[in-house]
Amino acid sequence: MTTQADLLIKGGLIVDGSGAEPHVGDVAVRGDAIVHVGGTFTGTASETIDATGCIVTPGFVDIHTHYDGQAIWSDTLSPSSSHGVTTAVLGNCGVGFAPCRKADHEALIRLMEGVEDIPDVVMAEGLPWDWETFPEYLDALGRRPRDIDVACLLPHSPLRVWVMGERAIAREAATEDDLARMRTIAREAMDAGAIGFATSRLNIHRTKAGDLIPTFGADTHELIAITGALAEAGTGVFQAVLDAPFETWESEMARLIAVTRASGRPSTFTLGLVNHGRPNWEDALTLVDQARAEGLEIWPQVLPRPIGMVSGWALSTHPFCLCPSYQPLANLPLEQQLPRLRDPAFRAQLIGEMPQEGHPLAMLTRIWDWMFPFGDPPQYEPSVSNSIGALARAQGRTPEEVAYDVLMERDGTGMILNTLGNFHEGRLDALLGLMRREDTVTGLGDGGAHYSAICDASYPTFVLTWWVRDRDGERMGLAEAVKMLSSRPARVVGLEDRGLLRTGYKADLNVIDIDRLTLHAPVVRHDLPGGGRRLDQAASGYRATVVSGQVIRRDDQPTALRPGQVVRGMQKARAGEVLAERP
Repeated sequence: MTTQADLLIKGGLIVDGSGAEPHVGDVAVRGDAIVHVGGTFTGTASETIDATGCIVTPGFVDIHTHYDGQAIWSDTLSPSSSHGVTTAVLGNCGVGFAPCRKADHEALIRLMEGVEDIPDVVMAEGLPWDWETFPEYLDALGRRPRDIDVACLLPHSPLRVWVMGERAIAREAATEDDLARMRTIAREAMDAGAIGFATSRLNIHRTKAGDLIPTFGADTHELIAITGALAEAGTGVFQAVLDAPFETWESEMARLIAVTRASGRPSTFTLGLVNHGRPNWEDALTLVDQARAEGLEIWPQVLPRPIGMVSGWALSTHPFCLCPSYQPLANLPLEQQLPRLRDPAFRAQLIGEMPQEGHPLAMLTRIWDWMFPFGDPPQYEPSVSNSIGALARAQGRTPEEVAYDVLMERDGTGMILNTLGNFHEGRLDALLGLMRREDTVTGLGDGGAHYSAICDASYPTFVLTWWVRDRDGERMGLAEAVKMLSSRPARVVGLEDRGLLRTGYKADLNVIDIDRLTLHAPVVRHDLPGGGRRLDQAASGYRATVVSGQVIRRDDQPTALRPGQVVRGMQKARAGEVLAERP
């Protein structure tokens, strides 16, 4: 009897996501499941993609995004879906849009505007608010077509505001009654399909007005009470942004470990590297090792390139954004700014001014020795001799003069890369060792947030080009890189039905011409609701991206298919093959 497939990926180099040696063969799909992997498929297929000379991988999984709004107003989750991501996890950092009463809409908009750099007009025009509770939000997501799958964490800040109102915004301590109500609502969220609970303790997570977020300073007792709902449900992961380096890793990790121990559930936290001095992240890793020896499951989460921001006149931050003379220009389109910016007298005036106080992220735009001209192709491991500070010293000019001229390049569209972390002593070497640990997970793409300052959702393409193919120095193997992008993050958040090319697994996969794979420079687009701006970053070399057996992108362009679903809760492996990634 002839086997019938809907889609056949023929003759590619199969990199199956397990870390095993790649091998040439076929992958066949019927419906939303993989029915054949390896060797020659002898059946027939409705559609065939010739993958000769390409690699065939599982779809990538980004477990740290902020598409909570974009997944409502848009049917494409770009840039993530442009870079092979087929599943994105929302609700990270404890911020989001549910649960939320009508009276609290503005409070959550202000929160997301400051913490995640999403303009208020975008949210005001893009969100229909046809939900209040978290289960209703999941239903709203489910009613909207999109290209890729989404899974959702229950965010702490909306939960706290829902229960405590203004007391949450004032960061008052929760009462025992508050804690009981939060735990009950968290359990309802888990039963409805949340894959976990997320919070933030980070000092620079603030509203646009500079106010600390509702969860800042929430005590360990509160976190243990809420994650008790995960323990009751027997499912879910706890995600946290800790207040390091503002607090010590010892004190912050003690809280995380206490919550993980009490809940018995896996946890993951953001781990960043300082740019210079003692490698203090080793303090956190020592504590992770001790916790894992105790049997706790804790996953440090790492971005595989520098942590930072992109600055430009058309973006939300740059070295002059807090200067008094620039304020009248701040909200104007670039073309209306340029006449003033090109005026030599205005240039001299602006260069001579000191910035005023403002949002913490905007105040990080004058660390001259860790700022670099950001061209095309984009360079994420630039030479320290090319920093704004180093160029100024070499040219006998001020850093302000150099920065101004870089921003004026290409008709005022020049950009600067601010490397705020992960660039220890001007190299990415320390990141490689960190990513190769068995207890770390790659993430932090932040897609859907920091629209006018960050575009890290493109990191899968960066990994496959820079870390695997192009780096001048020690590189990563193709099989380990694909595992890092697919099966490991899927396992961490309990999505064990994807991330591997195995018979019976969900048919999410990529066909990539890795020799031609190119990461392009970010560009500014005005395609958000209300004409809001965002950074977008494209790639070339993705022959096809498949979600649930349907081709959502072909030759770097979207198709009309929108098979993305809301993933309701953690998922068991369809074929009974669970990768051994537990401690």
